[in-house]
Amino acid sequence: MREFQNLDEFAAAAGEHLGYSEWLTVTQERVNQFADATDDHQWIHVDEPMAAAGPFGGTIAHGFLTLSLLSAFGPKIYRVNGIRMGINYGLNKVRFPQPVKVGSKVRAGAELVEITDIPGGKQAVSKWTVEIDGEAKPACVAEWVTRFLA
Repeated sequence: MREFQNLDEFAAAAGEHLGYSEWLTVTQERVNQFADATDDHQWIHVDEPMAAAGPFGGTIAHGFLTLSLLSAFGPKIYRVNGIRMGINYGLNKVRFPQPVKVGSKVRAGAELVEITDIPGGKQAVSKWTVEIDGEAKPACVAEWVTRFLA
């Protein structure tokens, strides 16, 4: 994990790749819990027998589940010390090029694309890529906007 002592040190890393998370196995239990939390029970996610005969050969994770894992991966990739808080400000662009089959392992990599000053802190735009072990295409590519308040 990369650790920055303050916002200025973090800002100096603009343009750099910040690192990778560890691999995480996407389980059917996690997919089912996400389906329950979001009321998205589409068969490709939760109906194992039907999905086995479907286009992916089994159940797949929701795209938004894959995206939501960035919140878990982020603190394992980098940390900014000396701030009051970090706030999820939104996303500029999100794509899901490859479905994540249940049982697959995924990890995220982050690149700090841009830092701008805002009142009371800095706004960061980072590019996140969620990779699937053994697959050429990523599961998710997203530009995440975060505000760090000093």
